Amino acid sequence: MARQREVPFAVYVLGAGKVGTSLARALRAAGARVTLRPARKGVPRAIDADVVVLAVRDRDLAPLAEKLVGVVSRRAVAVHVAGALGAEALSPLRAACAGVAQMHPMISFASTRFAPSLRHGNVHIQGDAAAVTRARRLARLLGMTPRNVPGLDTIAYHAAAGLVANGAAALAAVGEELLVKAGVPRAVAPRMLGPLLRSVADNVEALGFPEALTGPVRRGDAAGVEKHLKTLREKLPEAVGLYLAAARAQLPLARAIGDSSEESLRAVERTLRP
Repeated sequence: MARQREVPFAVYVLGAGKVGTSLARALRAAGARVTLRPARKGVPRAIDADVVVLAVRDRDLAPLAEKLVGVVSRRAVAVHVAGALGAEALSPLRAACAGVAQMHPMISFASTRFAPSLRHGNVHIQGDAAAVTRARRLARLLGMTPRNVPGLDTIAYHAAAGLVANGAAALAAVGEELLVKAGVPRAVAPRMLGPLLRSVADNVEALGFPEALTGPVRRGDAAGVEKHLKTLREKLPEAVGLYLAAARAQLPLARAIGDSSEESLRAVERTLRP
């Protein structure tokens, strides 16, 4: 007997910005049936899908949810991709569909022209049971890991994501300036820093903390740190404060690792004083 062909998962993405566009591309590549509609086109007359993804700005979620009442089919679930808001942001839709949820991908989306890899990424999902079930299926279809942290402080969670993702981008931009000062062509610098950042990410994921730390602070190399600071003061003085803050944040990790003596780490600490 011939095996019945599975019907493709139907997803309607409302919002064609960085996140919505990237999710739509990845879902299509994974075999889902996807409709992508820019938010600027307004609300369509009807939406018939397994999952409706609202990929708009945080402030626009509640008003959009109100407009979608009677538009989204009752069998559908609605999810949003905001990190700092729970499922309640879509509460106007709760009685009009099968359920609502937060489905936040902890991935850095920087452009509509380039979609980062979603595989092995994490998605925080919380909300109504039916919406959570379908959102988890959606995450797995994308090759991502669905997670739920009961009682999660979504603001602190989102701040942590922003600190790492946005802070890393800003830190790399400063690193680019220093590489240029060192003689590296500007066009080459990002291609040098990208693999470095990926190796850090690999270490963080595989080793965790404190083991992911490398460099002169871990080694207790006060002389090496002083050389860095001397060069920064000469070539890029505006980056000194950033270097000092980052190096001080490494000290507790270095102490936990224990590769160098406390005496050496105190010498590093003295070097980092203003």
